[in-house]
Amino acid sequence: MTTDATGTEPMPTATTDPAQERLRRWRLVLGGDAADGTGCTLSGQDSAMDGTLAALYGKGDKPGQSGRDRSAGLGASAPSVARWLGDIRTYFPSSVVQVMQRDAIDRLGLSTLLLEPEMLEAVEADVHLVGTLLSLNKAMPETTKETARAVVRKVVEDLEKRLATRTRATLSGALDRSARISRPRHHDIDWNRTIAANLKHYLPEYRTIVPERLIGYGRASQSTKKEVILCIDQSGSMAASVVYASVFGAVLASMRTISTRLVVFDTAVVDLTDQLDDPVNVLFGTQLGGGTDINRALAYCQSQITRPAETVVVLISDLYEGGIRNEMLKRVAAMKASGVQFVTLLALSDEGAPAYDREHASALAALGAPAFACTPDLFPEVMAAAIEKRPLPIPNAA
Repeated sequence: MTTDATGTEPMPTATTDPAQERLRRWRLVLGGDAADGTGCTLSGQDSAMDGTLAALYGKGDKPGQSGRDRSAGLGASAPSVARWLGDIRTYFPSSVVQVMQRDAIDRLGLSTLLLEPEMLEAVEADVHLVGTLLSLNKAMPETTKETARAVVRKVVEDLEKRLATRTRATLSGALDRSARISRPRHHDIDWNRTIAANLKHYLPEYRTIVPERLIGYGRASQSTKKEVILCIDQSGSMAASVVYASVFGAVLASMRTISTRLVVFDTAVVDLTDQLDDPVNVLFGTQLGGGTDINRALAYCQSQITRPAETVVVLISDLYEGGIRNEMLKRVAAMKASGVQFVTLLALSDEGAPAYDREHASALAALGAPAFACTPDLFPEVMAAAIEKRPLPIPNAA
């Protein structure tokens, strides 16, 4: 069965006439204005569904009016919004509910209502809602903070369940492979590299290679093998990236063979490494919004590097630098020259690359640190490649 523009299967109706069904769907999409041309009248659950859509998308803003003054809207009262939130969960699947909630916050200016505990209990929690709550953190009354933390914790725990197992498995394999040895046991031999290194010892008469040098994988011990520094831009546009990076930071910190540091910045730099055992604490330690000083953040990260050849620095930023541009680039060049693996991510989210400073991205690419957007599912592969010092799996669309 096909879906309509709302992203969900419309409620079944008594009609079996394909033409009438098409008109009904178009009526739900177009909203019922006189010019919609369908001549279709809705009733029952279709009418109720149409009402929830009209409250959010119904009539455009009148000239000179703000979203809060819309003639077709949710109003400014918590009870009416709470009822609407309940209605959309009745008629639409969770993924559509989350989109409609974000649109309501953006179009109707409902952010302040999220400061009320009863509202937070009614919403469908997702990464974008967490970002909104973090941006309101400083204005949040004490009566709401515990509810907000519960909402954020639920989203974080869901993300950890989704991401942790694969991340640990991928990076554990990368750590093992990065510890190469010259006298491997048979089951630790890296046959591809061994054959490539011994092609000159090919014996034509026997049609085989007699390897003089074996290359193998060492098994990573429980001692620290790699240092990872996550350097995260906490400007407002990076909200979803901050959420995902905090979760990944906690996962990396749980691996004893990786020493993880998490640094967030705007015009100031805050080291949240001591809170990595609880990513919710990390998130509430951030302050979304404000300016950006990448150079200052990288200066701090550079000061924390003790083993350059075993260190991976991950800068997550849209690269709109408010600090000293040339100094920023010099720091990146110096870190790379010392042996640091430097990774630049324009975003760490499912949405792709946001607006970003293309001039800075090009300058970093010229230094051998190409900047690209990364999805959460790709992040473990990016980190594995950085740990093994092989080319990064940059998406084609980057």
